[in-house]
Amino acid sequence: MSATTPDAAQPSFARLPLGLTLNGQERQLEILPWTTLLDLLREQLDLVGTKKGCDHGQCGACTVLLNGKRVNACLTLAVMCDGADLVTVEGLANGEELHPMQRAFIKHDAFQCGYCTPGQICSAVGLANEGRAQTSEQIREGMSGNLCRCGAYNNIRDAIEEALPACMQGVGQGGGQ
Repeated sequence: MSATTPDAAQPSFARLPLGLTLNGQERQLEILPWTTLLDLLREQLDLVGTKKGCDHGQCGACTVLLNGKRVNACLTLAVMCDGADLVTVEGLANGEELHPMQRAFIKHDAFQCGYCTPGQICSAVGLANEGRAQTSEQIREGMSGNLCRCGAYNNIRDAIEEALPACMQGVGQGGGQ
């Protein structure tokens, strides 16, 4: 048997190009094909506002906005985002001015430990973008994919109800714009 170097024993995989608009900025990256959007954001781009909760798409902690629609970053392969507009919780504010949903969450104390809050806020903005949540019950149903272990659901719903009109008018839609 011949000795092999550690590099020779490891298969090499081609990195794929990925171009996207991330929080209002054009980005060109190279990624491995199996990289999830969540791992790309947290591990390669140091955008740690998006949380890793269950890693199975069941808790909503990793919710981000992909072309204005909410997606679970843990279930989305990064290569699927080529050419997309991606907004994370870090990109919702317009400079120092918080997004209306962020302001409402603070005003209504719609968080306790705060772990789920970035995903809750991104999901709420996505819900506003969808334009289907008009009642408290529709908000509750629309946000059912985002879990809060602390049970701040009533405050979360109150914050969303207050911010929906501003969000639906296109105020502060994120991406640093």
